[in-house]
Amino acid sequence: MRAFALVASTLCLCVARGAAQDVSRHIAAGDAARCQRNADEALANFREALAIDSLNYEANWKAARELADLGTMLPDAQRTRRDSLYAEAQRLAERAVRVNSAGADGHFMVAVAVGRVALSKGARQRVRYSRVIRDEALRATELDSRHGGAQHVLGRWNAEIQRLPGVTKLFARTFLGASIFSQASWANAERYFAEAIRLEPQVITHHLELAKALVDAGRPQEAAVHLEQVAQLPLGCDPQDQRFKQEAAALLQRLNRR
Repeated sequence: MRAFALVASTLCLCVARGAAQDVSRHIAAGDAARCQRNADEALANFREALAIDSLNYEANWKAARELADLGTMLPDAQRTRRDSLYAEAQRLAERAVRVNSAGADGHFMVAVAVGRVALSKGARQRVRYSRVIRDEALRATELDSRHGGAQHVLGRWNAEIQRLPGVTKLFARTFLGASIFSQASWANAERYFAEAIRLEPQVITHHLELAKALVDAGRPQEAAVHLEQVAQLPLGCDPQDQRFKQEAAALLQRLNRR
């Protein structure tokens, strides 16, 4: 009996190790596909990892990231499909947080996914979602102060609050609370985006979103500097980098015509 138990225990250990290796292999393949800007292939690999271990923290938040990216690349004509991708992204990101509440990436992805879900809502509903976005991004920075993505989300949060129309701002002040709402400013948006750039200077979207905030804040000349930098940056792992470059070029052209 002891010999049988030892053999069974060894077999179970080998199976577990093999499964863990398979999960790691799929995650590595997903990472490689992402850096070829192939979100579909990356997602397929992360799904394979989740099929083996649905509670793998890394596979959950990375699959959520690809789903969110794929959703942003769909046109309005495919809104139903897009909303479905965002909802799944939120579900996986929240599961990642449940698996590992001390992981910054999970909280970051909840903020991103909820932000994507909010895009399909009306202005007042977006304000309601904004509290979750802010809280999750702040939690990510508390866990990892060098998380460039979370800094970016906080920059976007400040910028989007500043872009709200007057009546919606009044609602936001009431719903969020004056103390939270008063923290939103163009200065804070710039500060968070600048920190994201300091941490991740090669990430195109950090420069683009800072430029857009500077334009909206009435500082087009400073915005142009960042748009020109985008043109010089190499494409990174984000599947939308080429689109970001095109958007930056178009914005710079409009500024130059003023």
